[in-house]
Amino acid sequence: MTVTVLEARALAARWTAEHREELPSFAGAFLGGSAAWLPGDADLPATSDVDVMVVTADPQAPPKLGKLPYGGVLLDVTFLSWDQLGSGEDVLASYHLAGSFWTNTILADPTGRLAELHATTARNYAKRSWVRRRCQHAERRIVDGLGRLDASGPFHDQVTAWLFPTGVTTHVLLTAGLRNPTVRLRYLAARTLLHEYDHAEFHEELLRLLGCAHLTRERVDEHLRAMAAAFDAAAAAARTPFPFASDVTAAARPIAVDGSRALVEQDRHREAVFWIVATYARCQKLLAADAPPATLARCSAGFRELLGDLGIGSPADLRRRAQDVRGFLPRLGEVKEAILAANPGIDD
Repeated sequence: MTVTVLEARALAARWTAEHREELPSFAGAFLGGSAAWLPGDADLPATSDVDVMVVTADPQAPPKLGKLPYGGVLLDVTFLSWDQLGSGEDVLASYHLAGSFWTNTILADPTGRLAELHATTARNYAKRSWVRRRCQHAERRIVDGLGRLDASGPFHDQVTAWLFPTGVTTHVLLTAGLRNPTVRLRYLAARTLLHEYDHAEFHEELLRLLGCAHLTRERVDEHLRAMAAAFDAAAAAARTPFPFASDVTAAARPIAVDGSRALVEQDRHREAVFWIVATYARCQKLLAADAPPATLARCSAGFRELLGDLGIGSPADLRRRAQDVRGFLPRLGEVKEAILAANPGIDD
């Protein structure tokens, strides 16, 4: 069944209305992700979920509910406290929050505070000073994230700690381009942006930094098939309530597995590698916690093979690659500045 983005938003609003009384200290809800960015008349891709951000009046937000099938779409429900949202200026300076408020994505607003955040953000979103601050926020996320790389932790956790800050390099550029800093499709979105701004060659630099610029479609397809097998094994075994556990379930398979397969089939296989690695690492964490040793060993072999193709075989390799990312930041800053200067949507 095809669902438009407008219909998906209505379903998210309906779910919120039905469940608000049972949500802890409910104070409002709004949309995030692609449902906040895509035109209302566009079809919601079958490989996309609908991000519902639920605001709680409690000082500390509870763990996310995760992915929930509802009305033919897959909702992904996360809690935020008012402290995490902050003021309108705080939202404007946050590259991952501002996109939810520059248009009206509010699902419920019993206090009126979300409407105030929307008004402030919409009025100032495209001003150059705020765009620059959001880019700086993304750049800090890279540095801070790499600083948390812990060589004493499980190797799959170390991979995740390197991977996500490395992928935020795309978010710096997408933020400068006033584009959605999407999660799974970040490298594809960065490719589109860089081609539009005549910096196509820089996309190759981003892929080399990730380690996948040289990979063929056939090789990525092999890794995807191995990841899919690990995904199914992890989904069957999972019992430990990790925050991302709902991302590795049968309901989430169209996003994690089929979404990557769609990229490979479009010859955007290198852009699929980021999420293949991210999902594979999550599967490894679930398998290590809950699967029989033989299952873990079988699935770990494919994970190590994928990392080997990226030039990563040890914690020392990850530390070296983290340093490569830090050294790449001045070059990233040059391209960011070029996009900021050329972007006609930015107001002075």
